[in-house]
Amino acid sequence: MANVTTKQLAELLIGIARAQQAMIDAIESQRAGYKLTHLAPVLTTAAKIRNTGHVPTLMDFPARILLAHQGRNPPDLAQVLRDLEALLSGRPIAPAAPAAPGSINAPAGRTPTIDRT
Repeated sequence: MANVTTKQLAELLIGIARAQQAMIDAIESQRAGYKLTHLAPVLTTAAKIRNTGHVPTLMDFPARILLAHQGRNPPDLAQVLRDLEALLSGRPIAPAAPAAPGSINAPAGRTPTIDRT
């Protein structure tokens, strides 16, 4: 059996989230308001976003990737890879590299990650 690299694992997680997002979009097209009414509360609970002081774990990482797909821009492979490597090594998730000039910064000067805490 071949060894899976962290980059391949990150690509796989993003691909799974894309497939889940396609199903969510199909449900939303049939039942307007599904995302906000039913999905958002359950997904934020699964991702443990509202738990203050919660250190992100590998168990809630896939839900965080799917939650990142709910916005306008899907998660960046490089950022998912950095976050995944940090989780696998036991380090806290580090912020991304500084944004390019003209790009939008996260609130309070933080750089965006898929970790929405």
